[in-house]
Amino acid sequence: MIATELTELLRIRVPVVQGGMQWVGVPSLVAAVSNAGGLGILTALTQPTPEALRVAVRETRAATDKPFGVNITLLPTINPPDYQGYARAAVEEGVRIFETAGNNPGKLIKYFKSHGCVVIHKCTTVRHAKSAERMGVDVLSIDGFECAGHPGEEDIGGLVLLARAAQELRVPYIASGGIADGRGLAAALALGAAGVNMGTRFMCTVESPIHQNIKDTIVKATEQDTIHIFRTLKNTARVFKNSVSKEVVALERRPGGAEFSELRDLVSGARGRLVYENGDPDYGIWSAGVTLGLIKDIPTCEELLKRIEKDAEDVIVEMGKKVRPKAKL
Repeated sequence: MIATELTELLRIRVPVVQGGMQWVGVPSLVAAVSNAGGLGILTALTQPTPEALRVAVRETRAATDKPFGVNITLLPTINPPDYQGYARAAVEEGVRIFETAGNNPGKLIKYFKSHGCVVIHKCTTVRHAKSAERMGVDVLSIDGFECAGHPGEEDIGGLVLLARAAQELRVPYIASGGIADGRGLAAALALGAAGVNMGTRFMCTVESPIHQNIKDTIVKATEQDTIHIFRTLKNTARVFKNSVSKEVVALERRPGGAEFSELRDLVSGARGRLVYENGDPDYGIWSAGVTLGLIKDIPTCEELLKRIEKDAEDVIVEMGKKVRPKAKL
């Protein structure tokens, strides 16, 4: 058993968090991850309203007696969702672990801390992590360039970003992006992390709610099957490389670039959601990290976490054997 500050704080067996994922972080997956010893996280904005989130929390609690959390991601949008309403609904339903992400999380963090909650905040730079640390978060999720979704605009890979976190941060942090197996967990621990956050790997499990054909597509894919969109708009996102994402990049690379209004229909969230429902990987934009190259099967969450735990322990033991007493002269 691997014991870290994360396992002790969250009361979980394995230092692995299933991060929030739009349309994927639903009760069935969340409960499966938590029952397997990790921390499952419901994605609040997958639910259409705060009241629907209440129902999702109750469904999850009916399926597990283990800790789980709720993700609230603050999005750059003209008409923002009722973030406070989602937060209040989750707290009133007894949730005490939250993952936050996005810009200006101060109000949410203050609200959660005033109710005795544990807050994990996701950052893509050490600068932003230190700011969140000052706001009082309990754990930082350090998101490297390898991640699915938004890696920020500074393009710093996890190897350096985690080592910088070790130099600068006072609170525990976990590694996010590029982690899909026990070797990755062991490497993250060696870099000072208290655990890891995984998204793409959990998409490809038996309990994941996405279409079987998308899971099969993930298994067949390699680390070369992602692409960055919105680079020219300074809102970079790593997504699966398909006909739609390649068209978006082609439009961005035209002389003069592209306005978001020209891309809106291609990148529609509704189209992305239907990918997971109809199983057509070319139907719309969907997030995927470079861990695509590491995923070779579709296990249950229990099988996956047991394997990760054992493989990480084996790597740590083998690494320990490399340290030998210096020969006496």
